[in-house]
Amino acid sequence: MPNSNTPLILPFMGPFYDRLAKPLAFVGLRLVVGWLLILEGWPKILAPFAMAGFTEGLGLYPGWLWSAVLAVMQFAGGVLILTGFLTRPAALANGIMLAVTYWFHLTHPYGDLALTQEGIAAAQAAGQALFTEDGLRNLAADGGATFLHQVQFKAEGLSALWTVAALFLAAFGAGPLSVDRTILKREF
Repeated sequence: MPNSNTPLILPFMGPFYDRLAKPLAFVGLRLVVGWLLILEGWPKILAPFAMAGFTEGLGLYPGWLWSAVLAVMQFAGGVLILTGFLTRPAALANGIMLAVTYWFHLTHPYGDLALTQEGIAAAQAAGQALFTEDGLRNLAADGGATFLHQVQFKAEGLSALWTVAALFLAAFGAGPLSVDRTILKREF
């Protein structure tokens, strides 16, 4: 990220920002985004065609091909971002994929209820035999509506945040403490 020409309120902090805060912020962002992509991608690497139906549901044919591409993109892209190697193309590809994930969560919400009225009655009758206290509180009282709204909020919020973080890395690169800048001495 280029140095800003905007004067600092505390000019003596400039060296701290440039030499420590900015480099560590890029490392922290890369570690979080890369590690989360690795965690999300690993199960897909183990079963590369498992998302075929999902990808075809998004209109991507053939599903088996896009499922495998998704697996490699997430896992390998996570490794690349984590290390700061070829960061911009890996982050751009994953940023686009994450934007699609965000769109999917917006257009395919979890719904308002997990249980029907009969399910609520059965859960309340079963009580502790089938559910923990937290389970009863989250499902039986309102059919899971509060729980599902929390899940939906987190799915949308985390997808949005993750998308922006990946696109930030695509726009600004890996930062000064990366393979791209320290070993290769160049970036895309």
